[in-house]
Amino acid sequence: MRSRLMIALLVGFAFLQVGPGALAQDKPLVMKWGIVLQPEHPFVLGMKKTAEIVAQKTNNRIQLQVFPSAQLGTGKDMIEAVVFGSQAMATEGAAMFSQWAPRLSIMEAPYLFRDVNHMYAVMRGPIGQEMLEELVAKRGLRSLGVLYYGVRHLTANKPVHKPEDVKGMKLRVPEVPLYLEMARAWGANPTPMAFAELYLALKQGTVDAQENPIPTINSGKFYEVQKYLILTGHIMVPQFHAISDALWKSLSPGDQKILQEAVDEGIAFSNDLLIKQEQSLVDEFKKKGMTVITPDVEAFRKASMTAIPKLEEKWGKGLFEKIAGVR
Repeated sequence: MRSRLMIALLVGFAFLQVGPGALAQDKPLVMKWGIVLQPEHPFVLGMKKTAEIVAQKTNNRIQLQVFPSAQLGTGKDMIEAVVFGSQAMATEGAAMFSQWAPRLSIMEAPYLFRDVNHMYAVMRGPIGQEMLEELVAKRGLRSLGVLYYGVRHLTANKPVHKPEDVKGMKLRVPEVPLYLEMARAWGANPTPMAFAELYLALKQGTVDAQENPIPTINSGKFYEVQKYLILTGHIMVPQFHAISDALWKSLSPGDQKILQEAVDEGIAFSNDLLIKQEQSLVDEFKKKGMTVITPDVEAFRKASMTAIPKLEEKWGKGLFEKIAGVR
């Protein structure tokens, strides 16, 4: 990992040298922006819209280069690259950023948010803002906006109606303690794996099941290698467009305004598209041969809650309940 980071630092040396002085010499500021999701995903389409707006409004003086499909590495790799300055921006989930701000992992706790409005109320309120400020202070990672990634559901090659049906399954989860504990609480065998490797692993039977939001199941084409969609609705995920704080501060106030407004427009676009896909894609999956199961969600909720006490050391006792109670 460290050797990869050193290579990334060397490759990104030109990026580190681009500052106000370079801009004054009419050299374009090229900003690499990475994500693990495929080009068809609403997030990537929104990121490309942001890049187009910024290029237009700055007359190509600032250029955002979007790299989907984990071209720049895993989510963890890309966040580290932003921390060390060899990459400008990365988009990932709250739990993936929690290695630098541990309390953020609670934002992906199972059955925490009632709906998307609740998620945004928390992230835009004092609790969420304090955590995002901690990310800036500790690791120089600034969030330019929170995205709604969707509600995560389970897919598998055998029917699942209750947690007991998951027992012993090799369940691919992100390499994040919260997901590992949740999978164990269900009785599954959690199998961390990079997202870019997941389709082939499902096809070859290296793992039996996975869990992701419906738009991600679609863009990843997991319906081709999984027979069942189980609507567990176990996690609602906020993701962040994170930028190097040092790079952000090097921009003029005018350029900061352009970038922020373009990011906001891209997020609105991707959120709208993602919500529409959540509403329409289940029927598409049925047409493509998947069987859709509505499981005993309350049983999954109850099983998931046994993981919470094991994670409270990172969050602080009572924080889960405090967030759940936000109105």
